[in-house]
Amino acid sequence: MYITPNPKIRGLECYQWLNPLFKIGHEEKLTQDDLYLVLPEDRSQRLGEELQGYWDQEVLRAKTHKREPSLMKAIVKCYWKSCLVLGIFTFLEEGTKVVQPIFLGKMVSYVENYDPANSAALHEAYGYAAGLSACVLVWAVLHHVYFYHIQRVGMRLRVAVCHMIYRKSLCLSSSAMGKTTTGQIVNLLSNDVNRFDQVTMFLHYLWVGPLQAVAVTALLWMEIGMSCLAGMAVLIILLLLQSCFVMLFSSLRSKTAALTDERIGTMSEVITSIKTVKMYAWEQSFIDLITRLRRKEISKILKSSYLRGMNLASFFAVSKIMIFVTFITNELLDNLITASRVFVVVTLFEALRFSSTLYFPMAIEKVSELIVSIRRIKNFLLLDEIPQVNTQLPSDGEVMVDMQDFTAFWDEESETPTLQGLSFTVRPGELLAVVGPVGAGKSSLLSALLGELPPSQGKVSMLGRIAYVSQQPWVFPGTVKSNILFGKKYEEERYEEVIKACALEEDLQNLKERDLSVTGDGGTPLSAGQKARVSLARCIRQTLKEKITILVTHQLQYLEDTSQILILKDGKIVKRGTYSEFLKPRVDILSLFDKGNKQSEPSSVQGTPTLISESLGRSLQSPRTSLKDAAPEDQDTENIQVILPLEDQLEGKVEFKTYANYFTAGAHWSVIIFLILVNIAAQVAYTLQDWWLLNWANVKSGLYFGTNVEEAADVMFVLNWFLTVYSGLTISTILFGITRSLLIFYVLANSSQTLHNKMLESILRAPVLFFNRNPIGRILNHFSKDIGHMDDLLPQIFQDFIQTFLLVIGVMGVMVAVIPWVAILVIPFGMIFFVVQWYFLRTSRDVKRLESEAQSPVFSHLASSLQGLRTIRAYKAEHKFQKLFDSHQDLHSEACFLLLTMSQQLAVYLDVICAIFVTIVAFAALILADTLNPGEVGLVLSLIVTLTGMFQWCIRQSTEVENMMISVERGIEYTDLEKEAPWELEYRPPPSWPHEGRIYFTYVNVKYSLDGPLVLKNLDTLIDPREKRGIVGRTGAGKSSLITALFRLSEPEEPDIWIDGIWTTNIGLHDLRKKMSVAPQEPVLFTGTMRKNLDPFNEHTDEELWNALEENEIRILPNTILEKEMDDPLILLKNAEEAAGIFPNQELNPHLLHLLNLEGGFITTVPSGKPVTLRGITNQ
Repeated sequence: MYITPNPKIRGLECYQWLNPLFKIGHEEKLTQDDLYLVLPEDRSQRLGEELQGYWDQEVLRAKTHKREPSLMKAIVKCYWKSCLVLGIFTFLEEGTKVVQPIFLGKMVSYVENYDPANSAALHEAYGYAAGLSACVLVWAVLHHVYFYHIQRVGMRLRVAVCHMIYRKSLCLSSSAMGKTTTGQIVNLLSNDVNRFDQVTMFLHYLWVGPLQAVAVTALLWMEIGMSCLAGMAVLIILLLLQSCFVMLFSSLRSKTAALTDERIGTMSEVITSIKTVKMYAWEQSFIDLITRLRRKEISKILKSSYLRGMNLASFFAVSKIMIFVTFITNELLDNLITASRVFVVVTLFEALRFSSTLYFPMAIEKVSELIVSIRRIKNFLLLDEIPQVNTQLPSDGEVMVDMQDFTAFWDEESETPTLQGLSFTVRPGELLAVVGPVGAGKSSLLSALLGELPPSQGKVSMLGRIAYVSQQPWVFPGTVKSNILFGKKYEEERYEEVIKACALEEDLQNLKERDLSVTGDGGTPLSAGQKARVSLARCIRQTLKEKITILVTHQLQYLEDTSQILILKDGKIVKRGTYSEFLKPRVDILSLFDKGNKQSEPSSVQGTPTLISESLGRSLQSPRTSLKDAAPEDQDTENIQVILPLEDQLEGKVEFKTYANYFTAGAHWSVIIFLILVNIAAQVAYTLQDWWLLNWANVKSGLYFGTNVEEAADVMFVLNWFLTVYSGLTISTILFGITRSLLIFYVLANSSQTLHNKMLESILRAPVLFFNRNPIGRILNHFSKDIGHMDDLLPQIFQDFIQTFLLVIGVMGVMVAVIPWVAILVIPFGMIFFVVQWYFLRTSRDVKRLESEAQSPVFSHLASSLQGLRTIRAYKAEHKFQKLFDSHQDLHSEACFLLLTMSQQLAVYLDVICAIFVTIVAFAALILADTLNPGEVGLVLSLIVTLTGMFQWCIRQSTEVENMMISVERGIEYTDLEKEAPWELEYRPPPSWPHEGRIYFTYVNVKYSLDGPLVLKNLDTLIDPREKRGIVGRTGAGKSSLITALFRLSEPEEPDIWIDGIWTTNIGLHDLRKKMSVAPQEPVLFTGTMRKNLDPFNEHTDEELWNALEENEIRILPNTILEKEMDDPLILLKNAEEAAGIFPNQELNPHLLHLLNLEGGFITTVPSGKPVTLRGITNQ
């Protein structure tokens, strides 16, 4: 069911609009369609563009004044007005809390001086009771108005910064991409931006807290004189100590963020390259690597957690310490103490409890962490962008691609240019073929034409609109049709013509839903050849006969059909001319390549990047290379349709088993039992302090007013006894409070580490099918945001809830013990609280699950965009993809906004109920004044005033704990995934296996999923030792599937593959995969050193590694390359070297079966001895 949103809703004015949602959530599971549409003022595009404008202005001002831009200034200028107004609300709210003790003192004084005949005093007391009740109610309204609006400001700021981060990622230059990683960008979007949500709630308490402390000090001075200074000195020392935590929090946050970047970046690479990882049996190597990174990360998190634990312990104990020190000082000064004074002092100190001992240190912590996050985000936003190159149109306006004296460097520090002195011109109707050996600069030439490689000298002029097919074809999550159209309007005749021209008809027939089949992350897997044809169809929206076409290829047999041939070597033009010009002097083209360079021979069509400049009618200035004469059809566009598979959503409440698994992951049951006992002991000591203070105040009042007549020695003994016990209770409260805080943070940090490691191992043991069905963003969401919640938020919220819950129980217990009739009110009000919380929690839990799931498409879209960045920029589709990102953010904001409003609605209801409770108790205490003593009235009223904010906070935190436990629930779900066959079995093949290399396929049948079609059907063949067997066939015929079956990436239906006397299903996966080596269809390099890529287990010497590199023509790299950190391998080695870089792994394994998977892949079986390397046999 879809709920129609009300665009007139503005926060707390009326909560009736939420009632339909609560009704649905109470009756059934909520879905994304049940949520309200995001309000116009909260939309990602609007917020992002507004903040981007302020940031652009700040960057210009910084350039003018020759200083570094400040993102903080841009944020302040954008949001200062709304924050300033909300600061006034905070000031008024805390002001009402300071007034409450005055009314309370007057009421207790009335009971102390109770005179049944004095009706005027009674009426005056009723006025004080009404004033106290009004203060409680006004505080509740102001508090929740403030929290609602300030949290909304935080949400808007987070959304705006996310918009800016994604926008920047679409504009990054190649050199900038080498300074960041996908993991860092994901971490910025998942963890760093969340600091905006957290800091806004507490920001104003940095100044309100100290101001309130000054006001309380003045009132205390009026009440008990200079004794109050001792208690305030404790608070000042604490505030100064917490202020010193700023540097510690900043330092730890900076180090933690860097480690998190590295961990998430490595996870992203592993998930993206999971087939390669599994075929090389590198899972354990990456598990060890990521576990080491996680161990370093958690050590920093644990230190931050201990600081948070000390802050929460101070919140628990500092008010009691202040009260204790104040009254001890008062006793030493021999000042008068009465019940009214005692509880006015107690209530005034309690007024500082949240603002000065919780919110102030929280503000310090969050601001210090925010400073680090803002610095990290600012550094990202200041990375270099693709430069603007505005070249001049030829005077005659002729359409062409013209490069003149072009020289460029990928690495600005390098002395050798990537391209040097290139000059050529291509006109409409011409086909330019660019050929050359590996590393000659072919891909760099296309990058220069696309504006990705800026010139150090020379210029490029391109007239028209670009279409581009990359060397590694890219498809985004969506239908095949949307991938082809890429935002263009559908024209059936033209569309069918392109499908036919790109030979996609047969491919579409093999797909269940033809061109409406969803592909990309989590969709129907396409072969590399099918992806290439889809990319080509995206490029060829019309015939190319009259277009400018530039083809980079190794397919020398097609040079005869070209208009021009450009041969590159070492970034320079070796030869340029037509095919006929090459024939006349009998030039041997192959001789222009490096001798023995295998890549110069005919290879795969798939790996040939193509750039087509379409000469069309209008001019358009590109943000990069100038692109004139843009297509009129650019006006005829539609939104790109991205489709992501739905995530399985858990239902119902978070089970007790989840809580048990969470805690036992961090500690043994004995430690957990000890933790429970420490919590109980801390609360008992805390509660007994109030009880003991009551008795002490009654004794002192009795001695002062003469109701207790004792011998002097007895009086001193009694007072010393009270003082000694009170001191012991205070010390116990401090010790138990600190112990439980540190212990719970230690246990939950260990739980987070254990769950992460279990998730990691479960993920890497999952079959490839799991990664086909789940987008990379969804998996990264579990390892970034969910783990981030377990690291930072959940332990703090859990500790806060346990602490507050025990405080509420203790307060209730003391109240009932002191004035038993209060139980008559406590029981029904307690039931009302429970029912309200239960009703809200059902809906809140579902919305939180939807919020967690709505984050996954954001990360998936980011990861997909970074993979296809050059294609997106070539088609000038940045704006379309930005709109898609904003739409994903808006879906997430729908759930976030509802969580915020539901939380505030629950809090308002609870505090209104509390205000009613306070009113009843206050007036009842006055009515029954003749049956109560002043100490009892003072204690109960001080406790009930404290209870007002604390009770709703406890209920809200209990709801928040369950909401946060959904991250744990999602994590535990990933620890129990379906697993591949074991890596090792009890039976291990002999070390010399395979000794011959005979492979027998016996009627092999393979499915990618249980309900999927057979991709290999009754395959029966024998490959003899030393036989070189080529496997050919059209895309989708099953070539890659055969390798998948051989490596058991998808298990055959029966044991039907036999290698040298052993069925492959009778041995462990690693025993099988380590005996084979593969050059995969989609080559990858991992961040790290070249040595780590070639030899992750450190099994080979430098000499062996260099021999392997030389065998594969990569000796052109510098001598230091083995130990060079490859922060972005795609930028360091570029595509050709990257593809070649996978071959040395075969050279390093001389006793294995070797497989090369190209578009027309082949298998070579090799006995012990030197391996044989063959070219692939294509289907041409």
